[in-house]
Amino acid sequence: MPTPLEKARKNPDSMKAKILSSARHLFGEYGYHGVTTRMIAKEVGIDISTLHYHWGDKENLYEAVITDIHDEIIGVMLDIEKIVHGKSVEVRLEVAIDVMCDYLFAKPEVPKLIVVSSFGKTRPDGIRDDRLAEHAPNVAIAMGLAPDKKGVSPADTAMVLAISNAMYSFTSGENTFKGILKVEHDEYVTIVKKTLKFILIPAFTQKVAHN
Repeated sequence: MPTPLEKARKNPDSMKAKILSSARHLFGEYGYHGVTTRMIAKEVGIDISTLHYHWGDKENLYEAVITDIHDEIIGVMLDIEKIVHGKSVEVRLEVAIDVMCDYLFAKPEVPKLIVVSSFGKTRPDGIRDDRLAEHAPNVAIAMGLAPDKKGVSPADTAMVLAISNAMYSFTSGENTFKGILKVEHDEYVTIVKKTLKFILIPAFTQKVAHN
């Protein structure tokens, strides 16, 4: 039997999908403990009993949001790998930064939720929202930092986290950083990409050359 998340994905115009979309936005803004099912229901324009009918309790809905985001990001990573397979580390990073930033800027609730859940006490007991960390070794290998999973060191993983954390920070903090830089959205995106490439590409190139 399909899960509620599978049903929502299959029918983006369904009530399940509308509730999921609102929940993603609100959890991204306020974290798990800052959101109530009543808040989500109000944003969708339904009564709370309808929300519970489609998703059960708040914990079930939060877990669906985390799973949905996790699967989306893995899909983006796989798309990147298809484009850059066999390319130099410089090309790999340039494409990865462009594609991942485009995704994160298009869906700002994603980096916000990741930052809130990673650095705040916002997750409910029993739900893992750190699943993306499992893919850090795969990214390290793809970037040429190690030949296989056994060869991925803590330092290699930290290099991967440097990329993701930088992108999450710039995209989730757009409203603040845009004000500091005194630029509009399109220019801000361009600046972010250039800055990430300026810092990360030389660092990774040097690291790979020493391996």
